[in-house]
Amino acid sequence: MSKIRLIAIGVSMGGIEALQKVLLPLPAHTPPIVIVMHLQPGIARLFAGRIDQVSQLSVKEAKTGDVLSHGKVLIAPAGLHMKVVSRGGNLVTECYYGEKVEFVIPSADELFQSVAAEVGNDAIGVILTGIGKDGAKGLLQMRKAGAITLGQNEKSCAVYGMPKVAKEIGAVETELTPEEISAKILSLI
Repeated sequence: MSKIRLIAIGVSMGGIEALQKVLLPLPAHTPPIVIVMHLQPGIARLFAGRIDQVSQLSVKEAKTGDVLSHGKVLIAPAGLHMKVVSRGGNLVTECYYGEKVEFVIPSADELFQSVAAEVGNDAIGVILTGIGKDGAKGLLQMRKAGAITLGQNEKSCAVYGMPKVAKEIGAVETELTPEEISAKILSLI
């Protein structure tokens, strides 16, 4: 059995298509996945419902106390930060109001920082297409904690912002297309 306990993904502008390409090939035994998307309210829930129907994964918008288990994908709700915490021997989500980080809420930095602290080297961090630099610092913390870190490459990005900044600060180990990211995850689990 793989030592990967959790996959964390940050994505923004142009990311729905990229995210689909990452998620759809993954099997039901995939370690839990937590996602921060910068979308308008309601879009994350619609996206979750659609991917839930067409994939082998169970996908939904997260709420505080959701237990992370294999085959489950939890997407941060619009307007709330999401982090991962250990509670009663399980990893669970905590969704909460807070200040914007890098001008956004939810923030990939908030999620990635919690994954670095709670899961360390048993995690995979992924940063996909998007404007700005949200996620770069948190992904760097994940890498320093020993996690595997992947970034979407420039050619396949709708907007090469978030992955570019993450690469520039040394947070990204490997740059790949979304399809290659999915294949890499499959090879690691």
